[in-house]
Amino acid sequence: MSNQTLVIGAGIAGIVTALELLERGQAVLMLDRGDESSLGGQAMQAFGGMALVDTPLQRRAGIRDSAQIALNDWLSFAQFGPEDLWPRRWAEHYVDRCVPDVYEWLRGHGLRFIPSVQWVERGWMRPGNSLPRYHVLWGTSQRMTRTLLAALRPYLSNGLLQWRLRHRVTSLTHKGSAITGCAGIDEARETPFEIEAAQVVVASGGVTGDLDRVRQHWPRAWGAPPTELLNGSHPSADGAMHDEISRLGGQVTHLDQMWNYAAGVKHPTPQFEGHGLSLIPTKSSLWLDPDGQRIGPVPFVTGFDTREMVAHISRHQWTHTWQVLNRRIALKELAASGAEHNPLIRDQRKLALAWQMLRGNPQLVDDLLTQCEDFIQAPTLPELVRKMNALVGDQRLSASVLDAQIQPYDAQIARGPRFHNDDQLRRIAQLRLWTGDRMRTCKAQRILDADAGPLIAIRCRLLTRKSTGGIQTDLDSRVLDAQGRPMTGLYAVGEASGFGGGGSNGKGSLEGTFLSGCILTSKAAARHIGAGVAPRRVSA
Repeated sequence: MSNQTLVIGAGIAGIVTALELLERGQAVLMLDRGDESSLGGQAMQAFGGMALVDTPLQRRAGIRDSAQIALNDWLSFAQFGPEDLWPRRWAEHYVDRCVPDVYEWLRGHGLRFIPSVQWVERGWMRPGNSLPRYHVLWGTSQRMTRTLLAALRPYLSNGLLQWRLRHRVTSLTHKGSAITGCAGIDEARETPFEIEAAQVVVASGGVTGDLDRVRQHWPRAWGAPPTELLNGSHPSADGAMHDEISRLGGQVTHLDQMWNYAAGVKHPTPQFEGHGLSLIPTKSSLWLDPDGQRIGPVPFVTGFDTREMVAHISRHQWTHTWQVLNRRIALKELAASGAEHNPLIRDQRKLALAWQMLRGNPQLVDDLLTQCEDFIQAPTLPELVRKMNALVGDQRLSASVLDAQIQPYDAQIARGPRFHNDDQLRRIAQLRLWTGDRMRTCKAQRILDADAGPLIAIRCRLLTRKSTGGIQTDLDSRVLDAQGRPMTGLYAVGEASGFGGGGSNGKGSLEGTFLSGCILTSKAAARHIGAGVAPRRVSA
């Protein structure tokens, strides 16, 4: 058997695992089912936000965070049960180690974070992030991924690293209870292959790219699975390796735990059927059900509890919802997730970004209005409603119903802050107390303000994103069997492992725990492998 580690998957978890092993002098063979353009996987498109605890950036902003405060917030959202031993241990590991193993490690690779720490997932019906701790990579996740890929390439020259692309793994091979490698199809040559290795690291991602599988594992408490779903992951995230590990006796847990979004729209430049884009919704829009009624009794306001919003929509079996706003709100507040729709952050254009924060983002708004069919604008409410009905293909909405939702809200704003007795206005006022939100949130903006038009409606659908359940692992990222014992020679990292332990986030994430979770689980695997495998000497 070759004294090398086989890494299945060249997304960010696979890249970090390989790099950490290579820096320890270990030989690595990486496999990926895509070609070279797909190296990095979803991390090449991601925004690059990470939940980090007690960083220098937090302290500089007057935020006094700690591992204990963060763990309390985490446990509130996670709602772990008594059986969730390894998920909880991974949560504790995350809050303890995210600064040295993520923040400082990335800085060691020359990467930096935007100084303004954001405050997301504050909690709606239960406490969430009690402090701002969402750190955004300067250059987005795309810059991080390219930086780490560049760090790998010298090892290709000296022979310590090999990668084989367009190799689809179909099974793991074993001798007795020990995993010894894998087999699959070389799709470039249309021939089978089999590879032996000292140990195998599964970094193949989650299951949320398979919409049928998402529906199969949809939380039962949320009612029937939605008929309308957009894919915010990728069809290759199909859970094939989860099935293979389960077949061999490994534990796969909590596949009903996934991180989906309530504000998905059709991707303007889709890469596959059903490809969706996740909006960062405006806080000052009114969020309506398919009949045009304002969602309540507590109105939807983004930034508090993404999971509960998804659950609410699912319980009501709504195929879609609407956000109604105007251009002034859209310019200041609308954003979309990912590197593609945040070019100033991606390309590190500091002055242009500062100007955009002051004047708004007309390019994004106009691009979505012209390229995405889920965006509609009109000068009047009756005309807007007519276009909304035309998009859906029925006459379900009426201008009088929408007007009845909007007028009381606008009237409260007109009376002045002393008379704001609407929960959305109270939340907006609280959001604006934090600088990072104040710059991106209107003070109190009427919807039917003639000077703020035209009116805009956005049709939103549920969008899949991350699997937060997965292959169960210990704190060394070793895959565990049904008796809780490590399977010899087998590791799982990143989303494949539910970001650690088969579900470290529990039922709900504090957001920003995914890229950083990939790094933490990958470094844990590499530490354990590196401690037990003698380095292979390779001449330059």
